[in-house]
Amino acid sequence: MPTVSTAPGKVYLFGEHAVVYGEPAVPCAVERRATVTVEPRADGNVRVRAEDLSLDGFTVEYDAGTAGPAVDAPTDLLEAATGYVDEAVAQAREAADAADAGFDVEVESEIPLGAGLGSSAAVVVAAIDAATRSLGEPLEPVELADRAFRAEYTVQDGQASRADTFASTMGGAVRVEGDDCRRIDAPALPFVVGFDGGAGDTGKLVAGVRALREEHGFAADTVAAIGDLVREGERVLADAPAGEPADEATLEALGGLMDFDHGLLSALGVSARSLDSMVWAAREAGATGAKLTGAGGGGCIVALDPTDATETALAYTPACEEAFRAELATEGVRRIE
Repeated sequence: MPTVSTAPGKVYLFGEHAVVYGEPAVPCAVERRATVTVEPRADGNVRVRAEDLSLDGFTVEYDAGTAGPAVDAPTDLLEAATGYVDEAVAQAREAADAADAGFDVEVESEIPLGAGLGSSAAVVVAAIDAATRSLGEPLEPVELADRAFRAEYTVQDGQASRADTFASTMGGAVRVEGDDCRRIDAPALPFVVGFDGGAGDTGKLVAGVRALREEHGFAADTVAAIGDLVREGERVLADAPAGEPADEATLEALGGLMDFDHGLLSALGVSARSLDSMVWAAREAGATGAKLTGAGGGGCIVALDPTDATETALAYTPACEEAFRAELATEGVRRIE
């Protein structure tokens, strides 16, 4: 009998990259989801069908533990498409004390891979949840988020934070600072996302910021400034009625901080021409703020605009392949079957 779980992606309101160094971050879960279907198999093997995990839509079908799928695609894309699922299976086996458990795993995702919307976190959270439940060992949300983080930490060579996996597990707006993770109250925010059709190399971008931070004191100060900005953003969120549409003053305050955050991230070298182009298109259309979201280098920007103007402007921006609204996902991981 198949077991199905789904988990949302996320956008960063503030704090990406700095969160790796213990500064706070505020990611928000959004209603773009990864759905994972798991069915136990008796032979102990793992077979994965992940048709939507890549940007090009190829099917990844392989037995875990072998050399991997023979697909004509970039190595880093294949590793992303398979590594997270492999680690999710390893975490599920460990949690259920079932080292020899086998699974058929099918992944479907609405979230473009590597675009800064938390695709890997959503896949890992949903996969661990479905796999442990299929073994009769369901996890509480806090343990699920922790095991999903461990999976990402392994795949990303120790450079992951808890932000993405915690947001995907819990839903809503969350605050992450080191190991301290919790949901926070937030108004309903009018997110608009622009996607350039590409993907950044998260590991390379994180390593680049680390090298800058170690070489230059001003780069370390920039990372710390992002942390200070996040704390100011938290004060703005705390003053707004939770769950109600954000008023104009709140949107202006948050948007100004988002603009500032994008400038700091650009100074750390993690933006890209396509991202900057979309950010400026959003601002010129009337968004109260816009910034890259996620690791950068390509992928997505997020803007605040309750009108249709930013989405329309992005749709006509050459650098933008897709523009869409991203409703806050108040529910995190969801158990379908």
